[in-house]
Amino acid sequence: MKLQTIDVAGTPRQLGRATGEALRDRIPPFIEMRLTAVRGYMAERGYPDEWPKIFEVGEASFALFEDWDPEGHAEHCGIAEGAGVDPVRLFTAANMTDMRDAVLLSAERGEPLRRLPEEGCSSLIVPADRTTVGGPLVGQTWDLNPPDVEFIVAIRRRPTASPQTWSVTCTGCLTLMGLNEHGLSVGTTNIKTYGSRPGVGYLSILHRAIRAVDAEEALALVLSAPHAGAHTYWLADAHRQVEVEASPNAQIVRDASSGPLWRTNHCITETHQALEGEVPGDSSRARFARLEQLAGSAHGVDPETVIRWFSDRSHGVHSINRYPEDEQGTATNAVFVASPAQAKGWACRGPADRGEWVELSFD
Repeated sequence: MKLQTIDVAGTPRQLGRATGEALRDRIPPFIEMRLTAVRGYMAERGYPDEWPKIFEVGEASFALFEDWDPEGHAEHCGIAEGAGVDPVRLFTAANMTDMRDAVLLSAERGEPLRRLPEEGCSSLIVPADRTTVGGPLVGQTWDLNPPDVEFIVAIRRRPTASPQTWSVTCTGCLTLMGLNEHGLSVGTTNIKTYGSRPGVGYLSILHRAIRAVDAEEALALVLSAPHAGAHTYWLADAHRQVEVEASPNAQIVRDASSGPLWRTNHCITETHQALEGEVPGDSSRARFARLEQLAGSAHGVDPETVIRWFSDRSHGVHSINRYPEDEQGTATNAVFVASPAQAKGWACRGPADRGEWVELSFD
């Protein structure tokens, strides 16, 4: 599978408009695919009539986004203009996981929803003393609805007043995972907690974070954001690598200074375990344990090693590398690996062993 790349430049509005125009044929079907997915998601969980409420959450969240990051908001509006779609509808579809959680998990606390086919990504941070590249290595699989694989794209942005960036994301969306010209690299995995509410969507938070000069600034942005739903965020430059388990209720930081960090899709802090929105699943636990086996004591790690780990199929349908034919409701739609010290990344569309890998650099 090939990864489409596009290159845009200018002010935030110009960046967005050029992106929307380049992807104009693919953004409307992406929106409809996402809305179909959220209808199915809510029906599976016993709330078939609740899905239209995501638009109320989306509208309220969109206004908060504009206040929190006017530049990111302007770029998003430019994408909608270029594609000829409604910006709130696009925002709601792009940040689907937050919008649906703010409908289903809006109570202060409650019983975890029953376990169903599991969504979820796997992320990894390997500190510099464990690698061969003179700095840390970071990355993740990005796993969600199998049809999303048709909409994966890598976007190089050359803004007039902020760092150049590469984002690996879906058509019409802001940053999902990527890096900037300073080497700052960012990404996310999904978790679910009660207390979700209208707020800034996770893609908007990542898109603001990737424009920071270093991990310290990016961390401050993630900690200060008015989160809509729960996610983990990993942030890494050549000197510091952290992960934040974040929700509207709390943000707990882990630092990779003492060794590798890995993450899947269940909460690992007591604060969030008490608020967890779904029963932790077999896939999330199996992938977490496998990453610990692979990376916990490893040394001499290079980018090819990380790609090999993300290709791992040792646990069948509960493997790190997830195939559509596993019929788990989720598949690996993209994979990203970065070397912050080299300001260089590598990405593919689809599973790590099926996609054609592309180098993302600023040469």
